[in-house]
Amino acid sequence: MSFWFLIALMTMGAAFAVLWPLGRRTVALAGGEDAAVYRQQIEELERDRSAGLIAPRDADAAKAEIGRRLLAAAGPEAAPAAAKPSRPRRRIAALTALILVPAAAVGLYVTLGSPALPGAPLAERKAEPLQQRSLQSLVAQVEAHLASNPEDGRGWELLGPIYLRAGRFEDAVRARRNALRLNGATAARESDLGEALVYASNGLVTDEARETFERALKLDKSEVKARYFLGLAAEQDGRNQDAAAIWRALLADAAPDAPWVGLVRAALARVDPAAPPAPGPSATDMAEAEKLPPEQQAAMVRGMVERLAERLKEDGSDVDGWVRLVRAYMVLGEPERAKQAAADGRSAVAGDAEKLRRINEMLKGLGLDT
Repeated sequence: MSFWFLIALMTMGAAFAVLWPLGRRTVALAGGEDAAVYRQQIEELERDRSAGLIAPRDADAAKAEIGRRLLAAAGPEAAPAAAKPSRPRRRIAALTALILVPAAAVGLYVTLGSPALPGAPLAERKAEPLQQRSLQSLVAQVEAHLASNPEDGRGWELLGPIYLRAGRFEDAVRARRNALRLNGATAARESDLGEALVYASNGLVTDEARETFERALKLDKSEVKARYFLGLAAEQDGRNQDAAAIWRALLADAAPDAPWVGLVRAALARVDPAAPPAPGPSATDMAEAEKLPPEQQAAMVRGMVERLAERLKEDGSDVDGWVRLVRAYMVLGEPERAKQAAADGRSAVAGDAEKLRRINEMLKGLGLDT
């Protein structure tokens, strides 16, 4: 309540400051001494006309002007009634300024504003948790910081992926160049720069991007992003066999739940149509399943699992497929079939020590290490 009372006082004070000059009586334009001077001028004018120093018409015009000034010097009482300010009009203007305008302003604010919204001082906004602030405001804050601190490598590294997701590819290239220059070369930073260069070139792996990925692999030969894009470069050059070899090796080293496995499998299918399809339902399958009753959905899932099992019987070299099959049986509440699938998977890859090691590690993570 005290806040609104203070606002009312401030409004009334401002209105009085504006209306005070309007409510006062008109101040005389000249005092008594000025009137005496004008009378003396009229007497001198008459003397000059009598002496023939001024033409009669010019003398009459000058006398009329001096008379006008003399009338003004005599005070507001001598002015015509029509020239005096209208007192009712002044009262209406005062009431409008003091009552109607503030009332209309308050009404509009209550209707269109947010009077119940708490204040947000600058210090409190800066202290607001990061997760509650918009991404745009955070980016603007980092950009403002980098404008005055362009050698802050951490800021550039933060902006790189944000620019990339926002489609600001040239900015992403600039940010990742600066991050690489200021923070030092690593396989990940080299690959990030190459990725931004590819996106900035509309998906084309340029010579500069290729060199960047090759530098990344010199630092870490297992760098996933660099390996994928070098496979893409081979595909764009028409070397499909080289691309297929790169992507097969990448899939062989992949964890079963790696988020990029589907992307690499799809790329491999482009250059090698004979490659086995990715296990699991497609997006179309999932969309169709959502339209079915629960019983039919369960039957559809069961069919997908059985098809995966049949495929693994024909080609048991797919470590990821065995792990997916074991996990599916466990989700379906069939632990015995899960154990049997784990045993079958180990038997299928027994001749490959690396694949056997990987499948044992992954099955151990599922609690099936026996």
